[in-house]
Amino acid sequence: MSDSHDESTAVAEPVVTTRTEPKSKTDPNTKTRRQPPYNVIIMNDDDHSFEYVIEMLGKLFGHGVTTAEVMAWTIHTQGRAIVLTTHKELAELKRDQVLAFGPDPRLPRSNRSLDCYIEPAPMD
Repeated sequence: MSDSHDESTAVAEPVVTTRTEPKSKTDPNTKTRRQPPYNVIIMNDDDHSFEYVIEMLGKLFGHGVTTAEVMAWTIHTQGRAIVLTTHKELAELKRDQVLAFGPDPRLPRSNRSLDCYIEPAPMD
């Protein structure tokens, strides 16, 4: 195949740019609705050690040792503590994980998981 066109003299296509924002399809007056928040609450008892509670808070909620220690003391002194505030589906999952965490192997009298429940949290 022969081509009389010389590639060394070819001209590149011009680059076209636009400086206008694309039009939004959403109404700027529409507010995004957030899912209502829920608190995950752990209750105190005498059948679980501080080490168990701190370990569980780290494994299930990702809390660092210092935060977990403060929460464990709150549970101990106030009888309960909010350990997470999130949307309902995740709150239910975390509650179920706490309830399935099992007894404290450090205490022979421990025969179940900590008590945990969720409740609606105040909206900001």
